[in-house]
Amino acid sequence: MNVLKIGGFEILPGEQRKINLPVAKLYTDANVSLPIHIIRAKKPGPTIFVSAAVHGDELNGIEIIRRLIHENKFKIIKGTVIAVPMVNVYGVVNQSRYMPDRRDLNRCFPGSAKGSLAGRVAHIFLSEIVKHCDYGIDLHTGAIHRSNLPQIRADMSDLDTKELAEVFGVPVVLNSNLVDGSLREAAVKNETKILLYEAGEALRFDEFSIRAGMKGILNVLQYLGMTRKTPVSRKKKIAPFIANGSQWVRANASGIVHNIVNLGDQITKGQILAEIGSPYGEVIDAVKATRSGILIGKQNIPLVQEGEAMFHVAYFSEDDEEIAERIETVQEQLLPESDNV
Repeated sequence: MNVLKIGGFEILPGEQRKINLPVAKLYTDANVSLPIHIIRAKKPGPTIFVSAAVHGDELNGIEIIRRLIHENKFKIIKGTVIAVPMVNVYGVVNQSRYMPDRRDLNRCFPGSAKGSLAGRVAHIFLSEIVKHCDYGIDLHTGAIHRSNLPQIRADMSDLDTKELAEVFGVPVVLNSNLVDGSLREAAVKNETKILLYEAGEALRFDEFSIRAGMKGILNVLQYLGMTRKTPVSRKKKIAPFIANGSQWVRANASGIVHNIVNLGDQITKGQILAEIGSPYGEVIDAVKATRSGILIGKQNIPLVQEGEAMFHVAYFSEDDEEIAERIETVQEQLLPESDNV
């Protein structure tokens, strides 16, 4: 019998179980644990983890996993899903991106059992969760005061990962190199195929991002044969556009920002993206696009310092107008007009 062992807990095929995996203690001697929800089908198949809040202030992924688990139609017919809604529990409690030792958990993998607090959490997550998995989906958002258009970041040179990225079903995919110390790098070294989903803003729920993420995970599970195909899944899949590269456009002055463009907009070289003004109403300068592309990320706070990153523009070999139209279509599908009334 194929028994899955996580932190001393045994989960049998056909079982669904919630466990709390101890990671460390607080000053008060209270235990801090990773909440883990494991769903196993009776039939053998792939094992996939879905993780969120590696950065503790990135909350969209928590809601995506919560909805996924409680979806009435969500049923695994083969394989195993390991859902971890809060990897950086400390950060979630403190509404902070970082661990209490001020380290970025997503730069501390593979970690060490005797290392820093962040290193120990990374080690536990890798050794207790990732090592069991054939696939993984790591859910992220933009940083505080920054929003990201729903997008997948993946190593598109790996054909299996490329296929998963395309199946996920968001219009934009960034071919992204592995970052030293990241969960994605550690997973790849474990021979786990992994996608990184970026969407929305830190400390906020964004309905479009949540729905797109949930639908993407279901698309991947159906592709892997872990769930039954529905009539919706038999429709023509959304072919994503793969970005050749991306660049942040920076402020050329300090002042008060008046944004002119929105996420998903088509951007042309030389287009004015925002005006920067003084407290007295004068326009100090205009922020212009240096290349054509699609706006996939932006700063939201209406105050800016000279040199600060304001707009993240992705560049494609395809027609930018077609990409912008596809993004708008996906948004309309996931956010019907009645939801915005």
